[in-house]
Amino acid sequence: MYMTKFLLVSEDKEKECIVREVFPSDEVLISVDQTMIFDILKVEEPDIVIVDGDIENLDLKPLCRKIKQYPVIILLVLGEKEHTKDVMHNANLFIKTPIDKKLLSATVDSSLKTRHSLLKMAKSNQELARSLYQLNVLYNTSSQLAGSLDKDKLIKIMIEGIEKSLNFELSCTLIFRSEREPVLVINSLYKVSDRLLEALKLRAILSYKSLVTDPPIDIKIGNLKIEKNIKHNIQEYDFSILRFDNLFAPIALNDEFFGFTEIYREKPFTTEDATCFQTLVQQVTIPLQSASFTQELKATNRKLQKLERLKSEFISIVSHELRTPLTAIKNAMDIILSGKAGDMTENIEKFVSMGKRNAIRLSGIINDLLDISKIEAGKMDFKFELIHIEPVIEYVKTNLAEVAAEKNLTIKYTSSGEDVEIYADSNRLEQVLTNLVSNAIKFTPDAGEIDISSKVVNARELQYDHCFEDDIKKLQGNYLLVCVEDHGIGIERKDLNHVFDKFAQIENSLSRKVGGSGLGLPIARQLMESHNGAIWCDSEINKGSKFYFVIPIANDKSNFVMIKKQLAQKARSNGSTIAVIRIKSTNEVIENLLRENNLLNKTYMTNSLIEKEGAMTTLSLILMDGDKPSAEFLKKKIDSVVEEKQNLYGKCDIMYSYDIEGDTHEKDSYSG
Repeated sequence: MYMTKFLLVSEDKEKECIVREVFPSDEVLISVDQTMIFDILKVEEPDIVIVDGDIENLDLKPLCRKIKQYPVIILLVLGEKEHTKDVMHNANLFIKTPIDKKLLSATVDSSLKTRHSLLKMAKSNQELARSLYQLNVLYNTSSQLAGSLDKDKLIKIMIEGIEKSLNFELSCTLIFRSEREPVLVINSLYKVSDRLLEALKLRAILSYKSLVTDPPIDIKIGNLKIEKNIKHNIQEYDFSILRFDNLFAPIALNDEFFGFTEIYREKPFTTEDATCFQTLVQQVTIPLQSASFTQELKATNRKLQKLERLKSEFISIVSHELRTPLTAIKNAMDIILSGKAGDMTENIEKFVSMGKRNAIRLSGIINDLLDISKIEAGKMDFKFELIHIEPVIEYVKTNLAEVAAEKNLTIKYTSSGEDVEIYADSNRLEQVLTNLVSNAIKFTPDAGEIDISSKVVNARELQYDHCFEDDIKKLQGNYLLVCVEDHGIGIERKDLNHVFDKFAQIENSLSRKVGGSGLGLPIARQLMESHNGAIWCDSEINKGSKFYFVIPIANDKSNFVMIKKQLAQKARSNGSTIAVIRIKSTNEVIENLLRENNLLNKTYMTNSLIEKEGAMTTLSLILMDGDKPSAEFLKKKIDSVVEEKQNLYGKCDIMYSYDIEGDTHEKDSYSG
C-alpha cells in the first residue's frame, strides 16, 4: 500500500499528535525553519504540507506562495488568527480548529485521490504529447526523405529524425556509398574512446555478417571507413555505454540490404520508442532504393555520354580525313572532264562523270556526318538575323531546278502574301529546305510536281500526328509555317515517328534505290530546335508526303531567345559562360532603373528584353562571361542605388533570378 508523506509546519504539539494519530502508518516530517522546509520539499518530496495557521514565527503569505510551486497539496489549519486573501488563495484545502479527526482523515483521503488522478492524467498527457511529437517528427522526416535521392543526405535525415524523437546518446549506422565502399557513421553526444571505436567497428562487422547470408563485400577492420559526428568534447564515452539500453534495425527492403542502424540511450526505451525507431528506419529504405537506381542510372548515362562523345569525335576525325583525299579526287576528275589532261573516249568520259557524281554524293554524306557531330557537340555556328523566307525558298528552287529537270519535275512556290520577318540563320534554313526538297525529288515519280508553301499560323492551329506531340505542344504564339509537299510513294503511319531518327531510312524498295546517309532529316530537326521551332511530317502510302517546319515570327522575345542561343553557342566554343539575369518589379521601378545610365549601361542593355504584365515588368539581361558572382554583383549594385534614392523608388520589392548558360548545374535564384 502506498505510504503518504506529510510535512507539518507547526510548533503545536497537540496538532502534531492529532496528525500522527490520524495517520499512524504514514510518515510525518515536522519543521518550522523556512530553509529546512524547502530542503524537505526538494529532497523528501512530501505529498501534503499541513500549515498551522496560528504559527507565530513565519510569514505565511510568501511561504505558501513558494510551497505552491512544488507538486504538493497545501492544507491550511485555520485557528484564531485571521489571514489575508493572498494566504487563503495559495492553499488547496482548509480545516478549522479544534481539528475533527474524521474530517481531517476524509479531507486528506479525498485530496490524495484527486492528486493521484491528476498525476495520472498529467502522465497520460505527457505520454500523449510525446507520441504526438514523435508522429510529427515521423511526418517531417518522411517529407524530407521524399525530396532527396542522395544516399548520404537520406541517412543524415533518418539519423536526425531518430535523434529528435528518441534523444539517443550514441548511434552507429552502416551504409554503402558504392558497392565497394562500406562506411560506419557514428553520431555521439560526447567523444568516443579509441577502444570503444574498435569495439563498435567489430560489432558492426559481426552484425553485417549475421544479417547478410552471402556477403558481397568482406568487411574488415581495415577497410571499414569511419565518419564521426561529435556534439561535445567535454567528456568521453568508453565501454560503459555498451551497457546502455539499445535498439537495432536493419535497413533492408525485400532481399535488398542497404545497411543497419543501432542506437544507445542511458534511459530505457519504451515500446512506443521501439515502434517509432523501426518506423523511421523503414521509411528510409524506399528512398535509398530509388537513390541506388538513380546512382546506377547516372553511372550508365555517363558511360553512354562518353561513348557518344567518342563516337562523335571518331566520326568527325574520319570525316575530316576522308574529305581531304575526296577533294583531290574530285578536282582530278574535273581536270579530266575539262579536257586539260588530254582527249577522252566516250566511255572514259562516261565513267569519269559517274565517278564525279559519286564523289559529290560521298562529299554530301561526309558533310552530313560533320554537321551532326557539330550539332551534338554544341559547336554548330549560327548567324541569326532578321530575314524574310521568300529569298531562301527562291534560292533553293533555283539551286535544285537542274536536278528536278533530270526527272522532269516541277517545283512550285505558293505564298500567303503576308510580309513577316523571322529571326533566323538563312544558311541553315537553306540547308533544311534543300534537304526537304531533295528528298521530295528523290521520292517523286518522273513528270511529277513538288509544292512549297508558306503562311502565318498560330501554334493552336497546327495539326500533326500524335507521335510529334512532344516537339510541338511546347510552341506558343504565331509562327511562319513552311510546307514541302510531294506526290511520291509516301510513308506508312507506323513509320512516321522514325522519319527523323539518325541513320534511319524507311524500308521499301525505292528508299534503298535512292540511298542516302539517313542524316538529312535528323540534322533538319536539330536545326529547327536551334531556331525555337519544330519540324514534322504527314503522309499517305502511294499518295505522297508533306513535310512542315515552323519558325517563330520575329518579336522582341523570339529575338532575345535567338540572341541568347547564339551567344551561348559562342561562349561554349570559347570555354566560357553567359548569365541571363531577370529583374522583376513594378513598371515605375523598372522605368527608373532604365534611366540610370551608370547602372544599366549599354553593355547590359545591348542584349535585353522588357516584358510587361499589367503593373509588373520583367527586364532580362544577357551578360557575356557571366557567372554567379557577376550576377550577384549587379544585384548589389541595383539594391544600393534603390536604397540611396528612396525618394525616387520608394519602398519596393525587386525580384531577381538568373541562370548560367553553358553550365546546366549552375542555377540559382534570389530575391531582395
